[in-house]
Amino acid sequence: MSTPGACGASDGGSTGRSPTGEPSVVEESSVEESPTTVDARGARCPMPVIMVARAAASLPGGSLVTLIATDPAARHDVPAWARIRGHVVVDDSPAPSRPDEVRITVRLSEHG
Repeated sequence: MSTPGACGASDGGSTGRSPTGEPSVVEESSVEESPTTVDARGARCPMPVIMVARAAASLPGGSLVTLIATDPAARHDVPAWARIRGHVVVDDSPAPSRPDEVRITVRLSEHG
């Protein structure tokens, strides 16, 4: 999951959850189409990687999941989680015209 020291102290900010307590999944689609997008803007470590893991659990292998996050720790935590789970990071870039945001896209492994 997370590398030691990657997470800062929580400031009690947004958790990136919907009113029902589920991760905020902005868009879902099939493997052949656009990635499922998880909006973790405002969520503090470790929530972005937890939100991606929860979204990934409901998707078939080969699916793409894109995380949008403002917590800089996500840039380290999500690739570490992906490596441990056998997934592949296919893109890790700043959001267009939003230097404070990162977009990380992961292709889920066929084996979970």
